[in-house]
Amino acid sequence: QVQLVESGGGLVQAGGSLRLSCAASGSIFSINDMGWYRQAPGKQRDMVATITSLGYTNYADSVKGRFTISRDNAQKTVYLQMISLKPEDTAVYYCKINARPYLRISDYDYWGQGTQVTVSS
Repeated sequence: QVQLVESGGGLVQAGGSLRLSCAASGSIFSINDMGWYRQAPGKQRDMVATITSLGYTNYADSVKGRFTISRDNAQKTVYLQMISLKPEDTAVYYCKINARPYLRISDYDYWGQGTQVTVSS
């Protein structure tokens, strides 16, 4: 069983910063891609940033230059550093990993429970 625990969300004023963390635990043999997604009320869940096992990153156009994704493979943790936050960044942020559990031959997607980020104007 694989668990993801997110932390770091909260309320911040526009222009402020937050750092999200997502730690994976459980029966994990290997982790492939890790990423952050967000969902605002009444909207679909969208990709924010992803990072491969080799460290290649991809960002949504709306966050390029403001958000930075990173990972610590030894700690099985992915981070999202957010600066210059805007009210439109307000959403529930979810982390997702693609991982292979022990004794399995396939990879699976696992989601965190979500953490609220609210940016006031």
